Amino acid sequence: MPFLRIETNRELGPEARDRLLAEASRRTAELLGKPERYVMVALYEGVDMRFAGSAGPLAYAELKSLGLPGEQTPQLSAALCELLADHLGVAQDRIYIEFASPERHMWGWDARTF
Repeated sequence: MPFLRIETNRELGPEARDRLLAEASRRTAELLGKPERYVMVALYEGVDMRFAGSAGPLAYAELKSLGLPGEQTPQLSAALCELLADHLGVAQDRIYIEFASPERHMWGWDARTF
């Protein structure tokens, strides 16, 4: 049930959006060792955002997944920053990522919880 939410002040064309969403879904599944059929990715582009007092290119991402291993977050951060930098043209030092591992009963799917 991994969920990756990406917000950026950049605006992408339809093809670039599709490429980013497809690669983000595949990479998230790969990085977490989970089937892609459970991965959800959302992209919010053209969001009014500022970072370090600047409206220059930036991104914020949230990665939520049951059982997200805390010791793996440095590798996840590196991989996701690379992905976002490549697709959005955002410097890696202008990307924040929040990691969360909700309890199983706090995540619903298919009319039940995990």
